[in-house]
Amino acid sequence: MSDAPAIQVKRPRRGRIVLAIVVLALIALVAFHVLRSKPAKPTVAPQVVTVAAATTGPMPEILSELGTVTPVATVTVLPQLSGYLTAVGYREGQDVQKGQFLAQIDPRQYEISKRQAEAQLAKDKAALAQARADLARYTQLNEHKSIAEQTYADQKFLVQQDEAAIKADEANIAQFDLDLIYCHITAPVSGRVGLRLVDPGNYVTASSQPGIAVITTMKPTTVQFTVPQTALDKVLQRVNAGAQLPVTVFSSDNSRQIATGTLYAINNQMATATGTVTLRATVPNDDEALFPNEFVNVKLLVDTLQNAVLVPTPAVQSGAPGDYVYLVNADNTVSVRKVTLGPGDGRHTVITAGLAAGNVVVTDGMDRLSDGVKIKPSAARPAAGASGASGASGATPPGSAANAASAAS
Repeated sequence: MSDAPAIQVKRPRRGRIVLAIVVLALIALVAFHVLRSKPAKPTVAPQVVTVAAATTGPMPEILSELGTVTPVATVTVLPQLSGYLTAVGYREGQDVQKGQFLAQIDPRQYEISKRQAEAQLAKDKAALAQARADLARYTQLNEHKSIAEQTYADQKFLVQQDEAAIKADEANIAQFDLDLIYCHITAPVSGRVGLRLVDPGNYVTASSQPGIAVITTMKPTTVQFTVPQTALDKVLQRVNAGAQLPVTVFSSDNSRQIATGTLYAINNQMATATGTVTLRATVPNDDEALFPNEFVNVKLLVDTLQNAVLVPTPAVQSGAPGDYVYLVNADNTVSVRKVTLGPGDGRHTVITAGLAAGNVVVTDGMDRLSDGVKIKPSAARPAAGASGASGASGATPPGSAANAASAAS
C-alpha cells in the first residue's frame, strides 16, 4: 500500500524532462540552421551597352591647322617724283590690270627740263662738229709739220670731250623721258585697288607715304599656315618624293568648305618659340571666296593609310592604362584592352596595335564597366543624316554594328 503513491509521482517528472530535452534540441537545431544560413547575393543585371566591330579600310592622314589668306602680291603704289596730282584714274575697289592708268602728276616742269636738255644737246653737237672739222685740218697740218704737236693732241682731246658731253646730254634727255613716264602712274600688278589714299590737287613727293593706291592680287591667292615639327618629317618625305599634297580650306568656324588648293612651299626655318614651320598653299580662288588676311581652317592631306584597323572614335578611352578599349568576349563579358592609336577623322580612329579586324568593342554605355563585367550588347543607333557614310574613311559597312551585336550575343 505504501509503494503506489511513489510510482505515480515519478512518471510526470520523467515526461517533463523528456519534453524539455526535445524542445532544447529543436531550438538548437533551428539556431544552428539560422547561424549557418547566409543571405543570398542579389543578382546583378547585365550592363546594356552599344557595340561595334573593328573593320579595315583606308584612313587619310590629315593635319588640321589654323591659316591666314596671304595674297600673292600686295603693292603700295608710290610716286617716283614730286609734283601736283592732277588726276586719279581708278575707282575705289576696282579690279585693274597691269599697266592700267591710275594717276597723273603734273608733267609740265619735266617737259620744260627735257626741252632744255634737248637744246643743250644741239649746242654740244654743233661744238663737236666744229671740233671735228678743226681736228681734220690740224691733222693735215701736222702731217706737214706745220703746227706744233701739242696743238694737234689738244684738238683730239677736245673732240673726245665734246663727244662725252653729247652722251651726257642724251642721258639727261632719257632721264626726263623717264620722269614723264613716272608722271603717268600705272598699275604695276593686276589686282584690286583699295580705298583712295590721296585726292587730286595734293602735292606728292618721291616715295611719300601713304602712297597713291594699294593693289592686292585676289586670284590666285595663297594660304599660309604652320605645322608642328613632329608632323614635318612625313610632309617632307611626301614633298621630296614629288607628291602634290592637296589642301582644303574651311571657314573660320569650320562650318563650310571654301576652296581647295595644293601645297607649294615650305619655309626654310623653324620657329624656335613655337616649334612650328610655316607652309604655303596656292589656291585658284576664281570665285574670290578667300579674302586677303582672312583667318581660315586648313586641312592638309599628307597620306592615306590602306587596310587600317578602324574603330568608332567613341570606343577609345584614356585612363590609367593609357589608351584602351573595352573588348567584348565570347561569354558577353568585357575586358580592358590597351591599344596604340593612329590618325582619325573624327568618326573613326586607326588602331595600329592591340586590336584586329572583327574584334567587337564597346562604343557606348561604358560609365559602369570594368574588367570582367557582364554586358548585354545592343546595336548602335544611326545618327541623323548619317545615311551617307563618311567619305574620309569609307570603311564601315552598313549594319556592321548590328552584326557585331548579334555575334556577341
